[in-house]
Amino acid sequence: MDDTQIVDLYFARSEMAIKETDTKYGGYCYKIAYSILENREDSEESVSDTYLSAWNIIPPRRPARLATFLGKLTRNISIDRWRKNSAKKRGNGEVDIALEELGECVCGQKNVEDALIRKEVIACLNRFLMGISDDERTVFLCRYWYVNSLEEIAERTGFSVGKIKSMLHRTRGRLSKRLEKEGLR
Repeated sequence: MDDTQIVDLYFARSEMAIKETDTKYGGYCYKIAYSILENREDSEESVSDTYLSAWNIIPPRRPARLATFLGKLTRNISIDRWRKNSAKKRGNGEVDIALEELGECVCGQKNVEDALIRKEVIACLNRFLMGISDDERTVFLCRYWYVNSLEEIAERTGFSVGKIKSMLHRTRGRLSKRLEKEGLR
């Protein structure tokens, strides 16, 4: 079933929408959740919460790209669950490391003023990502969007872990300079 048909099922409030979403995107959403949570049960719950969120958001919203929409929901839900879990116990997972690395150049929201700047930062980040090479973009997104370990990125790209570390370091440096140049850091 194609994405338009699945979204139409949501608009019709048919429970088949969830079934078809799971059939087409269940593995994709689970991989995102598991790379953040590193726990089967929590990942499955995050995927279920993704479907519930999609059910509540569609309608009235009609996502342009269902995969991207579901991926973003899964990622945000999983990060929230990770934060809740790590508030209880601090672990040594990849999420800690990845967020710390990225935090060097992108600050989190601390007050209302930061919330107003958030859209500008996102637009700047998107422009930055479109201006770097495909390899750099792939490595950057694998690390900071999908929260893959360096070893997983190496396996996917064929680069050594050392090369990936170096690419990420240089890319974060260029992003930091770009954010400074645009007055967002």
